[in-house]
Amino acid sequence: MEELLGDGIFNSDGEMWKQQRKISSFEFASGNLRNFSTTVFRDCALILSGILHQASIVNKESDMQELLLRTTLDSICKVGFGVEIGTLSDELPDNRFAKALDYASSNVAYRFANPLWRLKRFFNVGSEALFVESIQVIDEFTYNLIHKRKAELEGAKLTENNGNMVKHDILSRFIELSENPENNLTDKSLRDVIINFVLAGRDTTASTLTWFIYMIAVNPTVAEKIYKELITFEETQAKEVIGYNLEKGPKCFTERVKQFASLLNFNSLGTLSYLYATITETLRLYPAIPLYPKGALEDDILPDGTKVRAGGLVSYVPYAMGRMVYNWGPDATIFNPDRWFNKQGLFQSESPFKFTAFQAGPRTCLGKDSAYLQMKMTLAILCRFFNFHLSPNHPVKYKIMTTLTMEHGLKLTVNARQS
Repeated sequence: MEELLGDGIFNSDGEMWKQQRKISSFEFASGNLRNFSTTVFRDCALILSGILHQASIVNKESDMQELLLRTTLDSICKVGFGVEIGTLSDELPDNRFAKALDYASSNVAYRFANPLWRLKRFFNVGSEALFVESIQVIDEFTYNLIHKRKAELEGAKLTENNGNMVKHDILSRFIELSENPENNLTDKSLRDVIINFVLAGRDTTASTLTWFIYMIAVNPTVAEKIYKELITFEETQAKEVIGYNLEKGPKCFTERVKQFASLLNFNSLGTLSYLYATITETLRLYPAIPLYPKGALEDDILPDGTKVRAGGLVSYVPYAMGRMVYNWGPDATIFNPDRWFNKQGLFQSESPFKFTAFQAGPRTCLGKDSAYLQMKMTLAILCRFFNFHLSPNHPVKYKIMTTLTMEHGLKLTVNARQS
């Protein structure tokens, strides 16, 4: 995975990992980044809702997975690197970087099942030749982004305009830290930071959102409960906003969506417990990363006495763990968001060593809260204003990638709710 991930946070260890973890954890805890993220996530969700509304008018089939991948790519590029790439627009333009990233991720996953990949890599043929081309496209995009952002930050300093050049994106923060030689952050290090954050913020979130839409489409009772929660939420929140009138609100569909979206922020989204439970239940059955391999750098002994030799591979499988009766009881394979509520009707979280979608221990996902924020923001808007209907006979199968992706996308039609 080194050619793709480099020495980024997913693929590093020791002091290098600690340094990135420390910097990243500080940034994710920043109130400025959270507020900036909330705005970006809301804007992207509104653009997506506009595309779906147009599709509903003409009863056009949409590939929801493709739309969600574009949504999360645009948002992570804006939040993480301060750049708008505009893949989510009415024209849905092709993006070389996105395509290259998809192919590289798929090829890397395939390497684990193909012992001959090193031979193909040596002769630079077939899938490995295409992989090299994909990495070149990825590197071109990331290095251009780094050089552009460095020039912007340097220009702000030279014009004494630094106070007006406040950047809340993560890349700018890493660039500032790279100016200190002690941090040992090169352009290659910054490139690795970008790729790791894109894969974390784009693929995993889009995967979960896609499976969520699929699950509510095949479980209409769950979809209706989410809708009722959102209606109640709107009625409650509207009372606290001056000038927000449900009965005399805008009649235009787009304006209605914008009015509702204005109620959504980090704190208010936290009151949508059933939506939260449904996202979590989706992650239990369809974890964004279904298998985690860990390489042993030294000889080791696991807690149960199993000996692991240096160079060996140890994997745990969240996909299987989420479906084990041993962990979740006799209804382990059934989609049931209500399992996340205790007898008092309050959301009850589980140990991260049982619900492993975000890992556990020192490598617990730093972006967990950010991912939930984007998913809740996006789904609150979509579930409030749309019904989803799967296209007849559309095959839903897994694709071999580092994330749990649908091989043929998620083809469906949407109906705009009239109330």
